[in-house]
Amino acid sequence: MKGLFAWIGFSQKAVPYRRDPRYAGESKFNYWRLWNFALEGFTSFTIAPLKVATYAGIVIALMSFVYAAIIVFKTLAYGDPVRGYPSLITIVLFLGGVQLLALGVLGEYVGRMFNETKRRPIYFVGSVIRKAPDAQSAERAKGLDSILTSAAE
Repeated sequence: MKGLFAWIGFSQKAVPYRRDPRYAGESKFNYWRLWNFALEGFTSFTIAPLKVATYAGIVIALMSFVYAAIIVFKTLAYGDPVRGYPSLITIVLFLGGVQLLALGVLGEYVGRMFNETKRRPIYFVGSVIRKAPDAQSAERAKGLDSILTSAAE
């Protein structure tokens, strides 16, 4: 509910109160359920975790190039007795980064589609000022009325 109130844009004010003791029994809401509830609230209103995957993929792919440069320098400067292993690790890191990047981009598309399927309006109208001095403005006001009434339903 906190996400819905913040999303709609209601003004919020904290109200401190002292809760009375529970009347009967004990709560069945343990820390695991509370954690899952928090995750549900976080993932319902943002695609930030999907963006993290995208950025992590970019960073890993770029770091593989840095690692490749270090391997080349180390081989030229000191000579490296292990053949094949450094280049294999570099390729695996690069391909893993590219896969994570692709997964993040795909996840962002799915997240945006998920947000669209919720059919939440883009904005809410707090008030409408009706002023129609000419016929064209009156037609536009009628169109606005039909849009507002269909959105309210």
